[in-house]
Amino acid sequence: MLLKRNWILAALMLTMALAAMDTTIVSTAIPQIVSDLGGFSKFSWVFSIYLLTQTASIPIYGKLADIFGRKVILILGIIIFLAGSAASAISWNILSLIIFRGIQGFGAGSIMATVNTIAGDIYTVKERAKIQGLLSSIWGISAIVGPALGGALAEYVSWRWIFIINIPIGIISIIFLAVFFNEIIIPKKPKIDYNGAVHIMLTLGLLIVYLLESGVSWPWLSPASFGMLAVIVFLAINTYRIEKRVPDPIFPSWLWKNKTFAYIGLAMVGMGIVNMGPDTFLPTFTQASLGLGIIASGFVLASMSIGWPAASSLSGIIYLRIGFRNTALIGTIVLTFSCIAFLLIPWPQPVWMVVADQVILGAGFGLLSTPTLVGVQSMVEWEKRGVATGSVVFTRNLGSSLGAAIFGAIFNNSLSAQMASAPKDLSVDTSQILRSLESPSISAGSKIFLEKAINTATHHIYYSLVLFSLLTLVCMLFVPNDGKPDEKKINKIN
Repeated sequence: MLLKRNWILAALMLTMALAAMDTTIVSTAIPQIVSDLGGFSKFSWVFSIYLLTQTASIPIYGKLADIFGRKVILILGIIIFLAGSAASAISWNILSLIIFRGIQGFGAGSIMATVNTIAGDIYTVKERAKIQGLLSSIWGISAIVGPALGGALAEYVSWRWIFIINIPIGIISIIFLAVFFNEIIIPKKPKIDYNGAVHIMLTLGLLIVYLLESGVSWPWLSPASFGMLAVIVFLAINTYRIEKRVPDPIFPSWLWKNKTFAYIGLAMVGMGIVNMGPDTFLPTFTQASLGLGIIASGFVLASMSIGWPAASSLSGIIYLRIGFRNTALIGTIVLTFSCIAFLLIPWPQPVWMVVADQVILGAGFGLLSTPTLVGVQSMVEWEKRGVATGSVVFTRNLGSSLGAAIFGAIFNNSLSAQMASAPKDLSVDTSQILRSLESPSISAGSKIFLEKAINTATHHIYYSLVLFSLLTLVCMLFVPNDGKPDEKKINKIN
């Protein structure tokens, strides 16, 4: 059994790597992709469509995994992901690439929803902390390896290979799952809420488009923005009515009527928001304000992956003593402390202090994410674990979408306000600041002004991170105290 579980874990880690690396590996190859395919004005959709289809499909895959079993749904998701990868590799223009990336994201939704569910099925409560630490480390490794590998393939081979490389990894994962993962499924007639699934996809899809594109493609306060918001509200109300009527909904009501699930869901939205601040803007800050290179700035961001898996593994010992909720509370406090600590580092910030702060931030995420996920999984039986796990992953991803929109608005507005008092010899819009800093003709005074402006804008983001960390803490305080988990009661392996 132990040997089989090791092979299954290897398959889960390889599969998670597909979803984790696919954004970072593409980012460094964008210049070559746009040069080859054209469509510079649309390249942001290469990332957005992937996030959109991935997030919107997660709750649906969670439900399907409870109906048909984890194995078949995960393998199906990998196949869809690989089909999207192969199609992306032969894209002939930017529009075709965007469409095929959407197919990739639809496959990644299954990976995000199902990998953690399988881990919850085959490992005990105590073991899951270590396993979640290993799975979390995949994201940190991807943050380092992805950009370097994507840049190398784009420069020395072809950008198309950043998609082709997924295929052998995915095939190995499928083989491992097919050979070593045996599930006992109780035959039952599936009742699939097709109408609800379509409405959920449409509602969530439009919501993510609204969050990602408002303030970019159209102003927040514009007829287009208000019109889309009205459509989203209409679809959301209709989705609620559909899900309330059907006997076996995609989003069952027990998820939101239960205080533990409801407040953990809100806390995961907060965690997703907080996670996006450093992920999105710390590389820009370290390059523009601290003068680091691209690779060095990537390592600063990836230092969060030191604290995250370490704290995630440690959380197993803690939550077996003081409970899931109290462990997550400690994690949220650590998150808040890390955000405040960044604000207290004097300018120009020593790199080692920023790295240390990132390690502490990662520790906070590890102590928050693992107990909440394992705690939710431990509250439900096998046939509900896919929906429960999918809800946690979905709310975290939804928070990330919110964070991308919120912090983008904060950063850009802060920079724009500061540029109003820029030196007379400095005439630049916010989209050209990095290029201006690298220009040999920029004066010393203008360079210092831009560095301080980016520093200030980053601080404004961290002020908001403190606020969202505190809101996450409040949500966790409302979660009923579970006390010390009864390991004998909830350690059953299905």
